[in-house]
Amino acid sequence: MNFKEMTFMGLISLFVIPNLNAQDDSDIPPKEPSNWKLESKYSLNVTQSTFTNWASGGRNNISGLGFINAMADYKKNKLRWASTLSAGIGGIQYFDEDIEKTDDVLDVQSTLSYGLKDPWFVSFLGGFRTQFLDGYSNPGDSIRSSTFMAPGYVNISLGIEYIPNDNLKVLISPLSGKFTFVQSQVLADSGAFGVKPAELSNTGLVIKPGERFRAEMGAYIRIVYKKDLMENISLKSRLELFSSYVNIPQNIDVNGELILDFKVNKWFSANIQLNLVYDDDIDIEDRNGNVGPRTQFKQVTGIGIAYRMANFEEKKK
Repeated sequence: MNFKEMTFMGLISLFVIPNLNAQDDSDIPPKEPSNWKLESKYSLNVTQSTFTNWASGGRNNISGLGFINAMADYKKNKLRWASTLSAGIGGIQYFDEDIEKTDDVLDVQSTLSYGLKDPWFVSFLGGFRTQFLDGYSNPGDSIRSSTFMAPGYVNISLGIEYIPNDNLKVLISPLSGKFTFVQSQVLADSGAFGVKPAELSNTGLVIKPGERFRAEMGAYIRIVYKKDLMENISLKSRLELFSSYVNIPQNIDVNGELILDFKVNKWFSANIQLNLVYDDDIDIEDRNGNVGPRTQFKQVTGIGIAYRMANFEEKKK
């Protein structure tokens, strides 16, 4: 088992193993309330299209998207410990070409909080984000633009958190560290994702390899909001802002996520996921060949099989 597989299995086990003793929606709730609130949701969406003598045109393909969303919350007296996991992989296979990736994410966050005067907490946050598979800027490219731990991001923050209820959390941290890993030497040599590029001689030979690690200190804000909009329709959102104290503080890194879940029944659901990212250290080439930081946007819509495990019942309206 390689490092990537060990990392994935270890992170998944943190959330899945506790839920093996949890209940699904049809089970009887425990007699004694638990300090732990555990939930994991698994989804698999698959689509397939074939065309024969179709006047409007089309390409035969099959696509799939699988993801896991899990959370583990602990509450006792003034102590709170909240952890979340989001993992997903998706791709589309055109029958006349290789498979093309459509989604790829591994995101883990854990926050340990201690209550001050209600609803204020002092909180310590640790976060990790990367991807599983190789990424390419355009279909058919042979040179990777990203891969596992290239980039990989670790965020460590200490600050004050406002938690008025279970639906809203606002963390403000004046002391935050953002650590960027680029474990591909080829990408590191090119200076990808803000690391220091390789030093080259006049003849183009590498004098000093590019650095594969970058550390930044700055201020960090995270806003998490969730709400049941109506029966069987829920909204979850997260907005993260980071400003480096040293490297152009006015250029704020933005990571935003919004998820709408539509529950059909116990086994079927639909969801819409929107992601917005801006990172001043990531250069992207547009259609005109201009290179520079740009706002990144991703939208994923899926419908398929879903299963929930938890040690508590979902709220009924």
